[in-house]
Parts: sequence; C-alpha cells; structure tokens
Amino acid sequence: MAYRIEHDSMGEVRVRADRLWGAQTERSRQNFKIGVGVETMPREIIHAFGLLKHAAALANHALRPERMTDEKLSAIVQAASEVAQGKLDEHFPLVVWQTGSGTQSNMNANEVIANRGSEWAGHPGFLHPNDDVNMSQSSNDTFPTAMHIASVLILEDRLLPAVGELITTFRRLEAENQGVVKSGRTHLQDATPIAFSQEISGWRNSLERDRDMIAQALPFLRELALGGTAVGTGLNAPKGFDAGAARALSELTGKDFVPAGNKFHALTSKDELVFAHGAMKALACDMMKIANDVRWLASGPRLGLGEIRIPENEPGSSIMPGKVNPTQCEQVTMVAVQVMGNDVAVGMAASQGNFELNVFMPVLACNFLQSARLLTESIVSFNDNCAAGIVADKEKMRRNLHDSLMLATALNPYIGYENAARTVKLAFKEGLSLKEACVKLGYLTPERFDEVFHPEQMV
Repeated sequence: MAYRIEHDSMGEVRVRADRLWGAQTERSRQNFKIGVGVETMPREIIHAFGLLKHAAALANHALRPERMTDEKLSAIVQAASEVAQGKLDEHFPLVVWQTGSGTQSNMNANEVIANRGSEWAGHPGFLHPNDDVNMSQSSNDTFPTAMHIASVLILEDRLLPAVGELITTFRRLEAENQGVVKSGRTHLQDATPIAFSQEISGWRNSLERDRDMIAQALPFLRELALGGTAVGTGLNAPKGFDAGAARALSELTGKDFVPAGNKFHALTSKDELVFAHGAMKALACDMMKIANDVRWLASGPRLGLGEIRIPENEPGSSIMPGKVNPTQCEQVTMVAVQVMGNDVAVGMAASQGNFELNVFMPVLACNFLQSARLLTESIVSFNDNCAAGIVADKEKMRRNLHDSLMLATALNPYIGYENAARTVKLAFKEGLSLKEACVKLGYLTPERFDEVFHPEQMV
C-alpha cells in the first residue's frame, strides 16, 4: 500500500496515496474507531457540505476576489460539485462518533475539496483546506448549516412526495369503496357501522395532517447558521457573506435558504430540528396505526377478520405451507418504533447546548436523517407492495356487519337503551339474532323491527 505524507498544525501524518483526505481526517479516522463501516457520517450531510462549500466559494469570490481568485473559485466549484453529486463518497470515511461539533467532517470536506480541486487545476497544493475551502467559515457554523440543508432536501424532495403518493392511493380506495358498509370497532370490540370509505378517509386525513406539520417545519430549517463562524459573532467573515452564501445555495438547490436572524441561537440551539422530527414522529405514529388496521382487517384467512385482502408477496413460514403474512405492515411498524426511538435521541442531543455551541450535532443529524430516510423508503414500499393492492371482501364485511350485536344501537330510539342492552345480552347468551331476541322479549313485532332496523343507513 502506497502512502503520502500530509501535515497539519500538529505535525505529519501518513495517508493512503489513493485517498483525497488529509491529515485531520486521518487523525479522526485513527482516533474514533467506533461503528466503522456501519455508522459513517450520513451521505446527506456529506453532499450538503459539497453544496455549502460551493456556495461559500461563490460568496467569497464576490466579497474577497483578491483571495478567492477566479482560478481558485473554479477549482473549488468543480471539486465541491463532485462532492455534492456523491462522486467522492469513498473519500469520506469518518464515523458519527467524533467531536460533537462535527469539526472533523468539516475538515474532511475541506481536505477532499482542496486535494481534488488542486488535481483538477493541475497544481498540487494549489488549494489550502483552511485558507481557501474553509474561508469565512468555522466548523461551528458549517455543520449546523449542512444539517439544515440536508434536512430540507430530504424532507421536501423525498419524504413529502412519498407521503403524497400514499395519500393518492387512499383517495383512490375511498372512491372505489363508496357505499361499502362494515362494522366499526372501538376498544377492539364491535361498534356501530361505518362505511369502508369513511375508515380509509381517516387514514388519508391523518397523513395529510402529518404532511402539513412537516411542511410547517421547513421555513425554520431554511434558516442557516453560516456566517456566524466560531461563536456567532461572524469573526473573519466579511459583511454580507451569510446573505451571499444563502443566495448561492438557493440557486444551487432551488430552495429558499436565508441567513439565520440570530447566529448565537443558530449555533447553540437545535429546536428547529426537534420540531421537524416531532412532525416525523407524528407521521410514524399514524403509519403505525394504519399498518395495524390493515393487518387486523386482513387477518385470517379463515379465522381472523378477513375483511380485506392484501397482496401476497412472499411465503410466510418455513414450516407452515401456504402461510402468507402481512410483511409490509410489519416493516412499517418496526420503522415507526425506530423513529420514535430516534426522537428521544434527537431531543436529548438538542438539549446539550452549552454556552455558544451544541456539541451533539453528529448524533442528532444521524438520527434525524435516518428517520427521514426510513420513513420515505418504508412508505414507498408499503404503498407499492400493500396499500395499492388492498381489496375489500364485501361479502365478509356484510356478514360481519349483520352479525354485530352493536347494531342494537339503532333500536335505542324505539325501545330505549336498557331494553336494547337486554336484547343484546339475550342474543349473545342464546345465540339469537337481534331480531329474534327483540321479538322474544316482546319489545317489537317482527314487522316493526324490519321497519326500523336498517344497518346500512347507520353510517
């Protein structure tokens, strides 16, 4: 294995010759062998750093052209664009479990962009990681900025469209099941009738509300800490750098990023991410409920509720022939549990702001982005492989509806609550229909019962 010698303020370090990172990245790689290969810094953060460094170079070029020359700008833009596009992912080896400010990952980006940009310019050492790529910046303002960029992109471009697709599926199922009446259920017990379309509308509206809450969090995430540098004062950043970089980021991404109004808040508080993750947790809770409803309604095939049929995607047992399980519902519920657990980590990490900096940012970013990624992929999978193929078993729904003793609620206006309760108890005890029990107790004649008893009209 060939190596080259890199140096930083602490001295010389050996780095693999085929890697673009430098001394500080290598020191972190050696000092934090925790979760290697499993819990590396999220790719979304790395790609956000590419966008950030690109935008910062443009702002510096406008404000400090004597330092950020045309040649340096071109080299940084070329290398940063490759980082943003994921072309240099192999050169970002660092784990989440590093310094709480994310300094090593910021330096990883600086070193890779400096080395790759120098390669592109044809002059080794042409770009300096700190003086050029990190110009007007600090890890303390770049890492929270990268977190916000990554969060906006994954929520707006991936999670919200996935939720929208499932909403569209439920809206179609509502239309297809208009007029289909089934037994409602509360406390896992029989309840009064409900239209299947009404039940589905509850699922749909829950997702619409979750989508709205996530969207409400986006304006806060569009505010960027960049320009605050070390402690929020903006030391070493020229006036207007924050606004210029935000404008450049907006042009690069098509999103409306703006400078944070108070950089002291932006560096130390992570309340925007807590708020946004809370909305994701709400989505996870609703997805848990919907998936549980679907697997209960599909339970069977003979001994469960069996009121809907869902796609049969794979064999369900290694010993029971013909068994098929609601596996898509199960993955949704497991993802929901993970997101709920992540919410605890996000909240705890956000509470660890001390004086002018939060030092739990990598773990916060890891959990936030994992939640967004898992929810996106889980919802897409559930929609494509389960929800889109839901079919109502109308005959089973009809039988269950007419077997329900809670239909006696319709008799309350005619025989009173207590007499209706006696009718239910007799019917259950002796295995009678509601009509037979009501007539036997002398509350209504058979003709009058038929006149007032219409389950399908109870919705």
